Amino acid sequence: MLLRLGAADIAHPGGTLVAHLQRVRDRLAAWGARPALQLAGLCHACYGTDGFPTALLQVDTGRAELAEVIGVEAEGIVYLYGACDRKATYPGLAEADGVFRDRFTGALHTPGPQLRRDLAELTAANELDLARHDFAFRERWGPQLLALFTRFKPLLSQPAWSDCRLDLTP
Repeated sequence: MLLRLGAADIAHPGGTLVAHLQRVRDRLAAWGARPALQLAGLCHACYGTDGFPTALLQVDTGRAELAEVIGVEAEGIVYLYGACDRKATYPGLAEADGVFRDRFTGALHTPGPQLRRDLAELTAANELDLARHDFAFRERWGPQLLALFTRFKPLLSQPAWSDCRLDLTP
């Protein structure tokens, strides 16, 4: 599906978007993530993101198609990741009552603990892949990412936190 949607033709740090998506899925697998989160990692950019506007599917018409391919739970994580207004959501994500702002609809809600962990883990896998494949990105954003993931630490698995420290500590 990703190939059909053109992910192999979109440039991305470390090669193509499809290569990045596969590396994110592989990293999540290495961290012991459950299958739904791994599938979400593989498709996390399908609706575009707050940091990567290129969308492979339109939110209003593509959700059912993606859910049919990867399952409802994984598609829900993909939507959450793509819809995340990072500036509004990340500061309180590690708090039980932290508010999530949907950048597509403007709606606010409080995700449950599993979804907050999923969002933190997927964010770490994505950003660490960028940091590993783009030196300028790591130099510019590494300190801020390490601070972000330090705040996310209660949500991250031990392998994810270890990689954050390893990849982002100067």
